[in-house]
Amino acid sequence: MRSFFKSSRFKGFLGVFGVLLLAVFFAAVTNDSASPASDVLGTVFMPLQSLSARIANGLEDFSLHFRSAASYAERVKELEKQVAGYQEQLVDYEKSKQQLALYEEFLELKKERGDFKFESASVIGHDSGDVYSTFTLNKGTLDGIVVNNPVIYGKYLVGVVVKAAPTFCVVNTVLNPAVNAGAYEVRTRETGYATTTPELAAEGKCRLSGLDRGTSVAPGGVVCTSGTGGVYPPDLIIGMVDEVKNDTTNISSYAVISTQVDFSELRDVFVITSFRGMGVSAKLGG
Repeated sequence: MRSFFKSSRFKGFLGVFGVLLLAVFFAAVTNDSASPASDVLGTVFMPLQSLSARIANGLEDFSLHFRSAASYAERVKELEKQVAGYQEQLVDYEKSKQQLALYEEFLELKKERGDFKFESASVIGHDSGDVYSTFTLNKGTLDGIVVNNPVIYGKYLVGVVVKAAPTFCVVNTVLNPAVNAGAYEVRTRETGYATTTPELAAEGKCRLSGLDRGTSVAPGGVVCTSGTGGVYPPDLIIGMVDEVKNDTTNISSYAVISTQVDFSELRDVFVITSFRGMGVSAKLGG
């Protein structure tokens, strides 16, 4: 025990204690509001105070950032809604433009072919399970529509009436193998007949068959009706040539035709109820 009181640790303790007593005494004498002891304690706890301040500032910055992020997210949602609205307007505009183009082509065709008589009609039904895109119109025999009347979209042949009731009719499209139309390619004037196969129909295509093996028909050519047969008037567009192939069943060639019409999107068409030469070949053949 005596050795402890004589040790350097105890002497150091007495020294620190003495310094503190002197500081307290000095503060009391000078009546200073900030004592050396408080300064010492302040020095000791200053890092903790700084850390606390940084944490508080950090929390305030995080709260501000969080509020900003939330406002940005809300703004993004508003902009996404605006973009969606603009996209819908664009779709409506494109549909209106296509509709206008349809009527412009129709008026041009009507001007060119004064012998045509038309009946406008709307599509009221699609056979969803039919690969040949058969559809139903809201006009029938009461409107002068009969079997074998051609159906057009602008200047494009889309099909032929195969069933006519008083108030509606059913149309087979050019994607149906049962539809055969005399046709020619505009540039070369080579003739054949437009028909199709189930495989091509599934791709929305048909074919110009009966071409020579040395045909000059090439991709990009336009195929139109020739008017032979008395069912379809001449010069209605069937589609554009995608490629030319050799027929494996005979020595002829055929051109694969892209119809250029989305049959699933058809809404309004025209039925040609009369034209010059209508049914003439059928009568001669009969």
